[in-house]
Amino acid sequence: MLLFRWAVLLLLLVAGASFAFYAGTGRVKYRRFGWVVLKWTLLAAFGFFAVLIAERVV
Repeated sequence: MLLFRWAVLLLLLVAGASFAFYAGTGRVKYRRFGWVVLKWTLLAAFGFFAVLIAERVV
């Protein structure tokens, strides 16, 4: 559980850094990479917490 939370936090920081690089340089590849990392991080986090909620319900 703790490992997953740290992984999500680090991936969110990577996405934030990528958006910061995009703001600084204007290169579209940083924005695209940031969106991909953010999208998959949020999907994985929602899936993980859905499993936790499902365990408590059942």
